[in-house]
Amino acid sequence: MIDYPRRGGPTVLRILLGAQLRRLRESRGISTEQAGYEIRGSHSKISRMELGRVGFKERDVSDLLTLYGVNDVEERAPLLELAKEANTPGWWHRYGDVLPSWFEVYLGLEEAASLLRTYELQFVPGLLQTEDYAHAVVRLGYSDASDEEVERRVQLRTTRQRRFTSPGAPTLWAVLDEAVVRRPLGGRDVMRRQLEHLIAMSELPNVTLQIVPFGAGGHAAAGGPFTILRFAEPGLSDVVYLEQLTSALYLDKPTDVDTYMRAMNNLCITAARPDDTARLLTGILKEL
Repeated sequence: MIDYPRRGGPTVLRILLGAQLRRLRESRGISTEQAGYEIRGSHSKISRMELGRVGFKERDVSDLLTLYGVNDVEERAPLLELAKEANTPGWWHRYGDVLPSWFEVYLGLEEAASLLRTYELQFVPGLLQTEDYAHAVVRLGYSDASDEEVERRVQLRTTRQRRFTSPGAPTLWAVLDEAVVRRPLGGRDVMRRQLEHLIAMSELPNVTLQIVPFGAGGHAAAGGPFTILRFAEPGLSDVVYLEQLTSALYLDKPTDVDTYMRAMNNLCITAARPDDTARLLTGILKEL
C-alpha cells in the first residue's frame, strides 16, 4: 500500500489509508465508538474515514495509530505521510466552482480505475461525448447556467476523456440502450457528429461499445444507468457508481457489486455483438 503509485489523486489514497486503519483497528479488537472517542469524534466519523469518504487530519491519524499500538516511528511515518498526501487536491480541484462534492469522489475513482463498465439508457456516456453533444447535455441539466459555466463543465468532461486516448489508457466497456443513439440531442448535425465519434471510439483497442436494440425487449438493468469501476491494485475493491440528480451512491459491498456485475454481464449478452456496433450506428446515421 505504501508503494502504491499516486494515480487517482486523494480519493484513492484516502481509501487505501482508511482500509489500513480499519485493519489495524479490527486486529486490536477496538470498536468504532472507542476509536471515535480517541479523536474527539463519533463512530460514524471513523466509518467515513475507513471508507475514504472524508479527508484525514494528521493529528487524528497519529492518535489512532497510538491507540492501535503502532508506536514504531518507521512504521508510523509512511502512514502519516500518506495522510498528508491524501489531503492534496486532485487535478479536478480547479473546477471546484462547477464540481459538486459528491462527484469529486467519482473522479478520483475514475482516474485510478483500470476498467470501467458502464450502462446508459438516456445519454451517451460523458467519456464518449463530443463537445457539441456535451454542451447540449449540460444545457439540459443546468438550464439557468451562464455560457461560462456551461463551458467550464464541458471542459471538465473533455479533460476526463484525454486519459482514455493516451498511452496506458484504461479499458472502457460501454453498453447503450438504442434510445441513446436515436434521440437527436442537440439537433441532427450534432447527433450525426456524435454517432460518427462513437464509431471511431469503438475502433480503439481499449474501448468496447455495444448497443441494446429495442427488439431485445426487457433486460436485467431496467432500473437505470450505472457504472462499475475495477482497479488493478489488490487493496481496492470494485465500486458501483449510481448517479442521481443531486447526489450519488457508491456501493462496494461484495453482494451489491455481484448483483450489478451479473446485470452487466446479462446486458452484454442481450446487446448486439461489439462487432455489429459500427454497422448499427452507420444504419442510424443514414436515417438522420
